[in-house]
This record gives sequence, C-alpha cells and structure tokens, in this order.
Amino acid sequence: MSSGSTFSGDETAPFFGFLGAAAALVFSCMGAAYGTAKSGVGVASMGVMRPELVMKSIVPVVMAGVLGIYGLIIAVIISTGINPKAKSYYLFDGYAHLSSGLACGLAGLSAGMAIGIVGDAGVRANAQQPKLFVGMILILIFAEALALYGLIVGIILSSRAGQSRAD
Repeated sequence: MSSGSTFSGDETAPFFGFLGAAAALVFSCMGAAYGTAKSGVGVASMGVMRPELVMKSIVPVVMAGVLGIYGLIIAVIISTGINPKAKSYYLFDGYAHLSSGLACGLAGLSAGMAIGIVGDAGVRANAQQPKLFVGMILILIFAEALALYGLIVGIILSSRAGQSRAD
C-alpha cells in the first residue's frame, strides 16, 4: 500500500470477506441450478405422460430457484459490511464473513441437491399416483428448510463481524 493510505486493520482480511460473499452466491446458485435442472427433467418426462399436471409439477423448480436468492441476500449483506476505509476490518471480520458465506452457500448447495432428487422422483411418481403430491411437497419443504437454516446462521455469523475490537 502507498505511504499515504489511511487503511487500518489487516490488509488481507477483505480477501476473506469477499471470498465469503462469492462462496454464498456461487454455492447457492449451484444448488439452485442443480435442483432446477434435475426436477425440470422430471417435469419434462412426466409431461409426456400427463401434460395436464405440468403446471402443478413446477413447484420443485420454483423452490430450487429460491435457493439462489438466499445466497444473494448473504452476499449483499457481506459486501456492504466490507469497507476498510470507513471502519477497521480485521481478520476476525473476514473470517466471520467467510464462514457466513460458506454456511449459507453450502446449505443452499445441499438443499438444491435434495430438492432436485426429490423433485425429479416426486413429479414422476405424482403422475402415476396423485395422492403422493402432498407428501412430495412436505419433503420439498423440509429440504428447503435446510437452506433457510444456512441463511439464518449466515446472517448471525455476518452480524458478528465488527465485534472483534473496540474502535
């Protein structure tokens, strides 16, 4: 850094913070993409047999798409908290933001995998036995809840940034 810089804190700390923001968005979107693709294949396959059920079977695709929004929320929260010129940003803050992004992102990835697998099998089974629809929706809700847990933990961890030292 130049000698006229007013930076205070750890110089490498923002790297970890931005890495957390990127991890939240990337992993959540990977989960959303996988869930959308996998359940979309099931909807397309089911639509050949029972085209009247296609709109009813879009639920897993929509639920998978929401996962990307969770990652976006955490990424925005993290990135707005990184301003080392305005306030000291220490390694504690960077690690808090990194763990926040990883918690949300990896929870979104795992939820997307669960939604994709359940959505694919569920819409195909629903085409053969309509009584399975409510059960499929309940399983999808529980899979979505996993990502919601990651979002909540991510918000809590992100709020810990800035509490490392009294400025």
